[in-house]
Amino acid sequence: MTGARGEVVALIPARGGSQGVPRKNLRRVGGVPLLGRAIGSALAASHIDRVVVSTDDPEIAAVAREWGAEIVDRPAAISGSTASSESALLHGLDVLGVDRGVLVFIQATSPFIDPVDLDAAVQRVIDGDADSLFSAVESWGFIWRDGVDGAVGVNHDLRVRPRRQDREMEYLETGAFYVMDVEGFRRAEHRFFGRVGIAVVPEHSAIEIDTEQQLAISSALAPLVSPAAPLDVEAIVTDFDGVHTDDHAYVDQDGHEFVAVSREDGMGVSLLRRAGVPLLILSTETNPVVRARAAKLGVDVIQGLDDKGAALAAWAARTGIDLERVAYLGNDVNDLGCFDLVGWPVAVPDAHPRVLASARIVLSRPGGDGAVRELAERVLRSLESRRKVS
Repeated sequence: MTGARGEVVALIPARGGSQGVPRKNLRRVGGVPLLGRAIGSALAASHIDRVVVSTDDPEIAAVAREWGAEIVDRPAAISGSTASSESALLHGLDVLGVDRGVLVFIQATSPFIDPVDLDAAVQRVIDGDADSLFSAVESWGFIWRDGVDGAVGVNHDLRVRPRRQDREMEYLETGAFYVMDVEGFRRAEHRFFGRVGIAVVPEHSAIEIDTEQQLAISSALAPLVSPAAPLDVEAIVTDFDGVHTDDHAYVDQDGHEFVAVSREDGMGVSLLRRAGVPLLILSTETNPVVRARAAKLGVDVIQGLDDKGAALAAWAARTGIDLERVAYLGNDVNDLGCFDLVGWPVAVPDAHPRVLASARIVLSRPGGDGAVRELAERVLRSLESRRKVS
């Protein structure tokens, strides 16, 4: 949207020291860090030219870069719990050298921001319909305050109880995003100025995460309102134990080892093969079970590896596949070397804590019970979308 009015910049303040939920910006909803969800929504909005994260925290900065954002290093003086969001926004604009255009202030604590809503809000500011604008949901709620002499009605007369259809509709600010004319914001140094508009958004997007309970509610809601996004990669590489299996082994009286695998995962691999998506299994152990399962699936396998990362790099060089376009699905610490090499490190939900912390995406299905199928479906959806476009 860059033009005579200047560019449209999305700024996401994300400091390291959150109070109610520790490391809140990096906590996951639907397998994706809250910060990653905010960045993804902004990048998917066609009207936004740049997506920038302002932070004082190196780990947050690294995650932001991983998800495609630019970084502004926020000084300690405006990174404490008493610092206003406006101070971070003004500092960010100064560092970026942005004096005009449109500013989109996004809060990562709102996990369900629709890019369509962002585009509509930006367009209203560009068209002059509003100087500043905020996201809100319609509300007919009765608000009360606890007074000295008992409860007091805030937005209603407690002696009158009108029907919903007889009440005037109000709007509840969600905190998800604010859109502002840059010049007006610089003058006002506040998010509300001039003609203030309301961007009405769906009710499910009103949730704002400030407590562990709200985080749990958002995680439960995510599969219903925010289906897993397609994953645009060229190949999938996986561990075996804990990914194709539940990480348990069964041994009979003669010492023969058995594992349980998922037919659902097998169908996922079959669909990948039909679509021409390469799949490789890497295993530290040398085990006939692994070889037999790979043969059954019709995929390549490399076993007996002391260094999975080196094997992965050699395979990528041999096949000509860019590791940035590879999804690696793992569950334990011996997968971390591969995580460092690929563009999309993916973990099963019951993975080792270090693996969960290093993953770009955490799946909802566990190893041996649909994890491979879940990843396969995300890759296949992306492939289908690319083919429709071409």
